[in-house]
Amino acid sequence: MLQPSASSTPPARALDGLLIADFSRVLAGPYLTMLLGDLGATVIKVESAEGDQTRHWGPPWRDGRSTYFQAVNRNKRSVVLDLRDAGDRALAAELARRADILIENFLPGRMEAFGLSYQTVSATNPGIVYCSLTGFGSQPGAADLPGFDLVAQAVGGLMSVTGQSDGPPTKVGVALVDVLCGLHAGLGILAALTARERLGRGQLVEVNLLTSALSALTNQSAAYLMGGVVPGRTGNAHPSVAPYETFETADGSIVVAAGTEPQFARLCRCLGIDEVATDPRFATNSQRIAHREEMRQILLAALSRITSKHAVALLREAGVPAGPVNDMAGALELAHALGLAPTWTISDVDHVRAPMSMSLTPPRPTGRPPELDEMGDDIRRWLASPPAPRRTADGAAYL
Repeated sequence: MLQPSASSTPPARALDGLLIADFSRVLAGPYLTMLLGDLGATVIKVESAEGDQTRHWGPPWRDGRSTYFQAVNRNKRSVVLDLRDAGDRALAAELARRADILIENFLPGRMEAFGLSYQTVSATNPGIVYCSLTGFGSQPGAADLPGFDLVAQAVGGLMSVTGQSDGPPTKVGVALVDVLCGLHAGLGILAALTARERLGRGQLVEVNLLTSALSALTNQSAAYLMGGVVPGRTGNAHPSVAPYETFETADGSIVVAAGTEPQFARLCRCLGIDEVATDPRFATNSQRIAHREEMRQILLAALSRITSKHAVALLREAGVPAGPVNDMAGALELAHALGLAPTWTISDVDHVRAPMSMSLTPPRPTGRPPELDEMGDDIRRWLASPPAPRRTADGAAYL
C-alpha cells in the first residue's frame, strides 16, 4: 500500500481514512474517484483481466501508456477480479463490506447479478454510500440505452445548442457530460457522507448522464421550461447577452464579454467608436441582440486593425472582460503565469491538479496511475484476512 514519506508529515486531507471500492471504468467514475483520492480517500480500483477500456485508448501515449487513462486514474491501487468467478465475487463482496463508498457504472442489473447490489451490500455494510452512475437511469426502458457521452450530448440537447447557426449540431471538444456526471456524483456522495454522521447509515446515490446534461444546460433548459423557447445554435455568441462572443483581430481570435451597459460604453470608447454606444440600435442589451450582426460588423472593423495582444490589453485596461482564444499550451501557460499552480508532477509526469484549494486540508496526489493489477496480490491477501470490526453510529460493532 502507498504510504506517506517518513521524512515529513504531510497535511491532513479532508477524506483521509475513507475507503472507496471503485468498480467504475472509462471517464465519469474514474474522474470522480481520482478527485476523491486527491482529497484523501483510499481508492481500490477493481478491473477485469483486460483492464479499464481507456488503458487501450490512444494515441497519444506517454512511455507506452495511454494519456487518457493517465488523466483520470492517479492515486489508485489496481486489483483484477473476475466477477464471473465465485471466488473473485466473494473477494469483491468483502471489499464492498469494508468500504465506506462504492462507485459503479455497469449497465443496470449487472451489479445485482454479481451479488453486489445496494440492497445486498448495505445488508452487511449499513454505512455504505453506494453510488451508481448510469447513462439514463435504471427504470424500465432506460437500462438498455447506450450510456456514452456522445449519445448523451446528442439526446440531452447539448449538441442542439453547440455549433454555428448555419452548421450541423456539434459535440463539445471533451466528454463534458461524463465529467459533469462525475462531479454531480461527487456532490451527492459528500452529502451522503454528511448525512451518515447524523443518521448512522449510508444510502444509495444515483446519477445519470441525461439529467446531468439537462441540469448543466441551466439557462438554455430554463429558456424552454419557463419561456417556451426552444434554443438553437448561435456559434460563439450568447443567446441573451451581446457582445459576448469571439471576434477576429489582425492576427487571431479573441473573446469579448461586455455583459453590462457600462462595459459596452467602455468597449466603444477604447476602440475609438464612442458614437456606437449611443446609437439607438445598440443602446441597450435587448437592442444589441436585435441588431447583433450590425453591431458585430462595426466591432470587427475596429478590431481587425489591431493585433490580438493589443486588443486584449486595450480592453482589459478599459475594464472590459476579454481574452485570447488559447490552445492547451496557452491555457496552461496562463494558469502558471497567474500563480495558480495548475499541475502536479507525479513520477516525472505532469498531471492537471485538482482545481480546489483548501486552507486546512488541501488535496494532494498519493501516487501515479497504477499498472493493471499492480497491487493485486496485496489487496487479495488483505481481503482474505480477518477484518477489524466496523462500528455503527451508536458504537455497536458489526463485522
